[in-house]
Amino acid sequence: MSSPSARLGELGLTLPAVATPLAAYVPAVRVGQLVFTAGQLPSVEGHLAVTGKVGAEVSPDEAAACAGVAVLNGLAAIAAEVGGLDAIVRVVKVTVFVASDPGFTGHAHVANGASQLLRDVFGAVGQHARSAVGVAVLPLDSPVEVELVVEVAATPTVRPL
Repeated sequence: MSSPSARLGELGLTLPAVATPLAAYVPAVRVGQLVFTAGQLPSVEGHLAVTGKVGAEVSPDEAAACAGVAVLNGLAAIAAEVGGLDAIVRVVKVTVFVASDPGFTGHAHVANGASQLLRDVFGAVGQHARSAVGVAVLPLDSPVEVELVVEVAATPTVRPL
């Protein structure tokens, strides 16, 4: 089986530039062999791909695609923190926040957009624990926000401060 970075390319995808934080935080933090991302929005070249509430202005399928875009942004933040995508040895936990119409109940479908992309890129080590949480509103009126926790190789990458 090919490496995660090779599979990403086989899927016709590339990691974007790391998104600039909207406030006083960093995109990812490494603690030992775990990396935690900040919440990632479905931004493409600095702009949200879609805005609005899922089940109202945004369809569940559009939101699932947005969850995949947010995962790519999270993977970019992790790769920058640890020196590359191939340092990831396990996807541990994914949390998907869904800004939804009060009557919408398809949060799991939306979260599958994130989960499927991780499985496609990482294979069995991309299977993870997950939470799909409905919320009233997200930053910039984003329909989704995704947080990732991954395990990385034990050898830390030296990075300048």
